[in-house]
Amino acid sequence: MSIFVPESPGLLLAANSTIPTMLKQILAKLPRKSSKSNQNCSDGSNATTDLSNNGSFTNTCSVISSRLNAVKKMSSSIFPTSNGDMIQPHLSFKDVQNSEKQRLLISKLNLCSNVYDFNDHEKDNVEKDQKRQVLVEILDFLGSDSIKLTEPAMSAICKTCGDNLFREFPPKYSNSPRGETEDEDPWFDPAWSHLQLVYEILLRFVSLSSLDPKAAKQYIDHPFLLRLLNLFDSEDPRERDCLKSILHRIYGKFMVHRSFIRLAVSNIMYQFVYETEKHNGIAELLEIFGSVISGFTLPLKKEHKMFLSRVLIPLHKPKSIGSYHHQLTYCVAQFIEKDPKLASVVINGLLKFWPVTSSQKQLMFLSELEELLEVIRTDEFEKIMVPLFRRIRSCLDSYHFQVAERAHFLWNNEHIRHLIMCNRQVIMPIVFSSIEHNSKNHRNRTVLNLAQNVIKMFHEVDEQLVLSCQGKVEEDKSATTMVAEKRRLTWEHLETIAGGSFQHVVGNASVLEKTATATCAVS
Repeated sequence: MSIFVPESPGLLLAANSTIPTMLKQILAKLPRKSSKSNQNCSDGSNATTDLSNNGSFTNTCSVISSRLNAVKKMSSSIFPTSNGDMIQPHLSFKDVQNSEKQRLLISKLNLCSNVYDFNDHEKDNVEKDQKRQVLVEILDFLGSDSIKLTEPAMSAICKTCGDNLFREFPPKYSNSPRGETEDEDPWFDPAWSHLQLVYEILLRFVSLSSLDPKAAKQYIDHPFLLRLLNLFDSEDPRERDCLKSILHRIYGKFMVHRSFIRLAVSNIMYQFVYETEKHNGIAELLEIFGSVISGFTLPLKKEHKMFLSRVLIPLHKPKSIGSYHHQLTYCVAQFIEKDPKLASVVINGLLKFWPVTSSQKQLMFLSELEELLEVIRTDEFEKIMVPLFRRIRSCLDSYHFQVAERAHFLWNNEHIRHLIMCNRQVIMPIVFSSIEHNSKNHRNRTVLNLAQNVIKMFHEVDEQLVLSCQGKVEEDKSATTMVAEKRRLTWEHLETIAGGSFQHVVGNASVLEKTATATCAVS
């Protein structure tokens, strides 16, 4: 770089006078630390005053910094998940001290609150794998027996589980509810790799022996339980199975929520029976209530009896009963074991909702009826035996051979056979004609043999009553023959009258036709 040197001394003096001005302009363009320091530098005086001002400024900054640190510590104790005091979620629990593990747990839970779209298999794959790994770490951490969670950690667990699990299911376009068709394939949620871990975290959380229900009930509250119950309508059977285990643990641990859970489940079943007849989780809910009913104390409360009469018995009505009939039968049997006087109420309810056209439902009802009759007392049986065996007689006469076969099987049960024989004077006249007809004329060989065995059993127990019933059958046949003959004669008489009237009408019509022709010819 070349430097210009003036030849004249005057020019040199002018150049020296312009240098300070140029330096000031250059310094003015540089960034300033503070207005006081720039002013003092530009003045170039009062050095002692500058030192005192700088000292006071430093003291002020230190006071402000200490107050900010105090506020920061206070906020971290109240809000441990704030960004200023959060531990990196990617750290391992082994890499932090025991006092910091709860904060690390909250940090990991906050990371897992992000929900990803699993319908797009090529999007966010790295984030999905990262979240799954963190969920596994949380699950392993909650598996420790010595862990005692703080309330912020409880809140974070419930929030993360809610963010991942509580969602709206797509609308159902199928006209047939689940369980009505056997060929319907189950639907599996594509996000199950994450949902399964979240369900296991929630199950492990509510199963902790150190969990205080009084502290946790403010997070597992009524809105949380309602949204959890709504998930039972999921079409994924794996999800419903996880929900069944979780709700069972919550019902057992949170006694304060038991009446609310029973009421909420009753409302779900009311809506299913009386409105939609569409729900995927009735079997799982009934399975939970099977163990709940077994824990009812005696005497049964009015609420529990209303649940039997208004929920369990009407559940026999929907077409999709095949998907939950086994669990329903178990619940009803539990009620009768608790209070045998309810047997007549249940059987009357069965007769009320007895299917007429569906042979498959008839088979299920007969199977349930046999289980109920095995535990019924004699005095309760006598209250319902007449309407009951009238219905059984219609099953014996059924054109569907499986229904007739299942009805005959009732006599193979020792307890039911004992009840029938003790009340044979009432029951045998009701069913004898149907059984005797099947023992002679039924097309199915199995039904024919079963009917013959029942007739033989009747002969061995009370021969005189059998003869009386056979005489009654012959009288009924004679009466039926006489009625049929009378009906035939009546129809023949009507046909004769109708034939004579027809001839009379035809003759009158021909006379009228001739008169009309003659009148037209004259005119």
